Amino acid sequence: MLSLRSPAHLLTLQDPKQFLFFTRTRNGRRAGKEFLARLKERTDNRDEAISLKSYFAQLTAIHRWGLEQPSDLSVIRQPVLVANGESDRMVPTKNSADLARRLPDSELVIYPDAGHGGIFQFYGQFIGKALEFLQR
Repeated sequence: MLSLRSPAHLLTLQDPKQFLFFTRTRNGRRAGKEFLARLKERTDNRDEAISLKSYFAQLTAIHRWGLEQPSDLSVIRQPVLVANGESDRMVPTKNSADLARRLPDSELVIYPDAGHGGIFQFYGQFIGKALEFLQR
């Protein structure tokens, strides 16, 4: 589990997205660098950087949410596409599998050698999957 007190990116001076969204494998590190470079391609109307206070508040909220009792999702009849990487540090992949299992009309996609940023790492495949899903 990710520690809220000493995030690894502070020790390595890496962008937190590299650590949180991608695996530490050679492929994951490469994909993270490519993703961060793509983020810099857009120069107009960029999002402002998140403050450290907001960052820790978000991690705390995610952690607390993860401790909650599961909601009854059987009442949701809308089709749902659930996508994740197989090694998500922020929201464990097993939670995505559980979410898909509890939604009556869901489809689960797990990207190999990917973390929370699986849809960024496999953006070409994800766009194709999302468009196909939305056309149904």
